[in-house]
Amino acid sequence: MKGLLLDSHVLLWWLEDPENISATARDQISSAESSVFVSIAAPWELAIKENAGKLRTPSDLQDRLTENRFELLPITLSHIEIIKRLPLHHRDPFDRIMVAQAIAENLTLVTRDTRLPSYEIDILSA
Repeated sequence: MKGLLLDSHVLLWWLEDPENISATARDQISSAESSVFVSIAAPWELAIKENAGKLRTPSDLQDRLTENRFELLPITLSHIEIIKRLPLHHRDPFDRIMVAQAIAENLTLVTRDTRLPSYEIDILSA
């Protein structure tokens, strides 16, 4: 099975309100056969939004990632190189880096963002 990359909102929903995620996505995320990745950009984005008072994140995020067997995906220079070639379907830098990571690492992006399917990547609708 191809690995999954969770968009920031999907990560937060998984940890705080999994019923927000489609049954199909929940099944794939929870499957023992799935490798599930979280871009380091996701907790970064969530921290910025929490600091702005827009949401709250778990204080034990690292432990929760480990408990759920989610692997943190660092941002590499190869990911940045892909961003340079991406069309500007989406201007959010966090979403753009996750698209680049999905391309570079051959991952399926789990998201509900309606603009991301404009990129040539595999999407699993959350």
